[in-house]
Amino acid sequence: MKVAVVTFPGSNCDEDAAYVAESLLGASTTRVWHKDASLPDGTDLVILPGGFSYGDALRSGALARFSPVMGAVRSFAERGGLVLGICNGFQILLEAGLLPGAMLQNASQKFVCKRVRLRGHDTGSPFMRGLAGRVLEMPVAHHEGRYHASDEVLDRLFEERRVAFTYEGANPNGAARDIAGVLSEKKNVLGLMPHPERAVEAVLGGEDGLGMFLAAKSFLEAR
Repeated sequence: MKVAVVTFPGSNCDEDAAYVAESLLGASTTRVWHKDASLPDGTDLVILPGGFSYGDALRSGALARFSPVMGAVRSFAERGGLVLGICNGFQILLEAGLLPGAMLQNASQKFVCKRVRLRGHDTGSPFMRGLAGRVLEMPVAHHEGRYHASDEVLDRLFEERRVAFTYEGANPNGAARDIAGVLSEKKNVLGLMPHPERAVEAVLGGEDGLGMFLAAKSFLEAR
């Protein structure tokens, strides 16, 4: 299994993502700089980590979408490759059009940093194997995390089983229909605002975030 972790100027969760891939999944992991125009040969999974790419200038992810590496990420996703965007990575995927919808400032207009509860949904995605119906706890840390889309798009996401996670109980940012994570049409691209890479070991307060990484690994090994 080969994992590529992309680093943008302002990324601050790339080390966490690489640690999960290397130490917990045993994957061959490559750090890819945003100016790289290609991904390593044989890449199985691309992770766009959290942080504040380009200082969130204009709006979160708006500049990172133009980084040379995103052309390679787009081609990889179109071929069916697995792509995981976490927090700022989710915002970048939205700005790049790899996922539908947009991200707005939190309803509170304040930065939110806390642990939240999520419900995993039955989607058929490689990332969600074994997570359907489970309530998980992970941290969030964002100022622009309020997922938004038209009612038509929201209806279609639920009808097509492309809503991966919804907030259970308190909604920390006012996201439409409590959506915390969504999938692409092929269900190989997942974006979510909570940080699974910060909930992978007991010393971090819980291991609920490890499940989607293990699900992706299982899928890739079986394939």
